[in-house]
Amino acid sequence: MLIKEYRICMPLTTEEYRVGQLYTISKHSHQESEKGEGVEVVKNEPHEDPVHGPGQFTEKRVHLSSKLPSWARAVTPRIFYITEKAWNYYPYTITADGHSLQCSFLPKFSIYIETKYEDNCGDSENIFHSDKILGDHEVSFLDIAFDEIPERYYRSLEDPRFFSSAKTGRGPLREGWRQHTKPIMCSYKLVSVKFEVWGLQTRVEQFVHKVIRDILLIGHRQAFAWVDEWCGMTMEEVRRYERETQEATNELIGLVAPTISVSEVGQPTATHSAPASAPSTPLGDEAPDFLTPPKNRPRKKSAPETLTLPALRERAGAE
Repeated sequence: MLIKEYRICMPLTTEEYRVGQLYTISKHSHQESEKGEGVEVVKNEPHEDPVHGPGQFTEKRVHLSSKLPSWARAVTPRIFYITEKAWNYYPYTITADGHSLQCSFLPKFSIYIETKYEDNCGDSENIFHSDKILGDHEVSFLDIAFDEIPERYYRSLEDPRFFSSAKTGRGPLREGWRQHTKPIMCSYKLVSVKFEVWGLQTRVEQFVHKVIRDILLIGHRQAFAWVDEWCGMTMEEVRRYERETQEATNELIGLVAPTISVSEVGQPTATHSAPASAPSTPLGDEAPDFLTPPKNRPRKKSAPETLTLPALRERAGAE
């Protein structure tokens, strides 16, 4: 198992980000979805925890088959998705409970993420007091303005170095912005990746952490760049937006699902709100060296692709 802690600062308050992250995840998921591919929301409902109090439980299936790079499509089945379960007790969140965030065909792979949000510049030490951690773990500060993201996901309008908010007056972000920007908050994320396959464990776990690092940067950049869209929304309004967007996304990817009930229970005494899951995985087209097949190996012709369920429906309708 490879454990790393990521700290991502934002020019927002934790209370503002409570709305912003719900809006951002819903919008991003819809943008990245299409027929047969995308983020299917299975459940989104209130959940009571004896320790953390009331919160929100979500279960999603991220359908990725055609979005995988060519090297990954060669070794994965046609029907491929990642199941994600999250328990949100803002400002504390658990994404995946042991075996909750998994590939549909790879049972020896799992991710566990704990998140805490605080109004500071990332200077809280030992914020995760967990008996799951044995020894020291790496801490990485991610800068939403000056750390690079994959070129295919770069949008100039979402670049914090150039973006200026009309509603809040925040931005653009300059060098050293974390030391002098007010307000400021930090997302602390403790990420554990486990891949129990001898000979590949270390390299795969390192590769997955690289992907997660890119996901975190892209999601937090968008939350700030879209601030004028969600700033001023109430929790009731953003929950309604979340519900409507999730239903539209489920319909877009062509999956038959019951109407999603998105509601929220009352908050405990402490300031709480629930973060949503991470954006869909931005995987590059280049395979890691350890998964690249020998160049002199003859290629086998693949079998014809099986029609997906939406395609079968279309054919039936045309007949």
